[in-house]
Amino acid sequence: MQKSEPNRKRSAKRASVNESLEARVARRLRGQTVAMVGMMGAGKSSIGRRLAARLGLPFVDADAEIEQAANATISEIFEQHGEDYFRDGERRVIQRLLDGTPKIIATGGGAFIQPETREAIRDGAISLWLKADRDLILSRVRRRSNRPLLKADDPETVVDRLIAERYPVYAEADIHIQSRDVAHEVVIDEIFVALDNHFGAGQRENPS
Repeated sequence: MQKSEPNRKRSAKRASVNESLEARVARRLRGQTVAMVGMMGAGKSSIGRRLAARLGLPFVDADAEIEQAANATISEIFEQHGEDYFRDGERRVIQRLLDGTPKIIATGGGAFIQPETREAIRDGAISLWLKADRDLILSRVRRRSNRPLLKADDPETVVDRLIAERYPVYAEADIHIQSRDVAHEVVIDEIFVALDNHFGAGQRENPS
């Protein structure tokens, strides 16, 4: 026997009440892409990869895509061609990744700073800033030697300059999440709450 309209509404309401936060966020995203932005060492790749797994979406590291397209490491691209050349390739790769197919993208630290790349992310994704404090960034980037912008005698000064230049621009991202030394799942749980609030504040859900 077919349910009456009031019964259907009550059933839908009960289903909504029983729906988990994770399921609700996945439903509300409905195929949209989330682009992780922020400084080197903020955890965009590690957090993004786990977020994608929980949402059942592909994960793409934009820097890895750039290296594959250029058949060279980012450090080699910087050394051989300079930063402007790299940024142009980065913009084209990110625009290609924003193809309407839902995914989680981890972008490089300077990507969102470039006006054209930032506009592409605004048009094609929900931007999520993983905000990391200075000391956390330094403690993480010192473990690796593949950061072209930090190949200087005084990386602390470089990080301070980048924070001053970039944080006001990162602040234009749709969602802000504090990155810190806690279990990744703690940060990801906070991302789910923030995404839910993002839609609850009247932001559009993808109708597709």
